[in-house]
Amino acid sequence: MAAEAIRYTRFERARIIGARALQISMGAPLLIEVPAGMVDPIDIAELEFRKTVIPITVKR
Repeated sequence: MAAEAIRYTRFERARIIGARALQISMGAPLLIEVPAGMVDPIDIAELEFRKTVIPITVKR
């Protein structure tokens, strides 16, 4: 069975990025190499989301 790209609604996407941004702001380790100067937890979480490395799942 081939792996399919998971499609998230805008609400699921916002919840995942928000939850990960909170984790990052509380000191959780980063899952990617962050570009120099990027310090906003929301921007970092969004970058992690785009690279599909956030270990958060959605139950439907």
